Amino acid sequence: MNKIACHYVIIRFVPFVETGEFANAGVLMMAPKARYFDFKLQYRRCKRITDFFDEIDGKFYREAIRALREELGRIHGILKANGFDGRRSTVDLDLARDLFNELIRPRESILRFSDPGIVLADDPKEKLKELFEFYVERSFVTRHYQETILENGLRKWLYKAQLGERFQRIALGDEDYQATFPFVEQIGQRPVKAIKPLHLAQNQPSKIIEHGAAWLFRVSELKQRDRLPEKVLFTVSGPGKNDERRQRAFADIVGRLEETGVDVTEYANRQHILNFASA
Repeated sequence: MNKIACHYVIIRFVPFVETGEFANAGVLMMAPKARYFDFKLQYRRCKRITDFFDEIDGKFYREAIRALREELGRIHGILKANGFDGRRSTVDLDLARDLFNELIRPRESILRFSDPGIVLADDPKEKLKELFEFYVERSFVTRHYQETILENGLRKWLYKAQLGERFQRIALGDEDYQATFPFVEQIGQRPVKAIKPLHLAQNQPSKIIEHGAAWLFRVSELKQRDRLPEKVLFTVSGPGKNDERRQRAFADIVGRLEETGVDVTEYANRQHILNFASA
């Protein structure tokens, strides 16, 4: 099956011309030869964007998206009238390209378009969904991805402080149960200290609780089997201060971790982490 050439742009929300900061808010795609034109906009789940631009009211963002949706719908109507609805045997490809290029040309607006890209796809509709999930919903940012970033940052701190050689990634436990900590210090073959960066800023309180509870179980299980080092530090990254429900879930998990006897500090507390590592 021949691949279909799909032209696309990322729709960016740029509320402050002075700084040029933007957040991805949607994807627009056209595949002229397949008579395809469609778009996906982040309309309902806008909290991530308004959290980033905390001076902006959500209503302002949604109104801008609504206006763009109407304009894109109007363009789609013109394309349909000129063959994109499949009712004609031919389609005016030059008109389609001109409309697309005029639509995405650079202009001073709070909603702008990225430089156009081209991607080959079997199904433009599925490709649009895939691009939206990647660029707008950031499907690649998983819990494992976030914790890898935290681990890499902490590793740099340790090596800069000439402590990196003391720590290794080790699976703690016995022959029946193990849990891997990315930073473990041993004396001989005996683990004496462990550090675990923990991402607790998931987009739902339940996800924060679930991930935290998984590590609560691991700590308790290792402790019960007498395989938990005497000194354990969790360096945690949490949600924004203005999200009360996620903050409650975060505080609950932190409190329950502390009740097990481990040390817990914010990931940003670099000096505390280095003091723990060097002690």
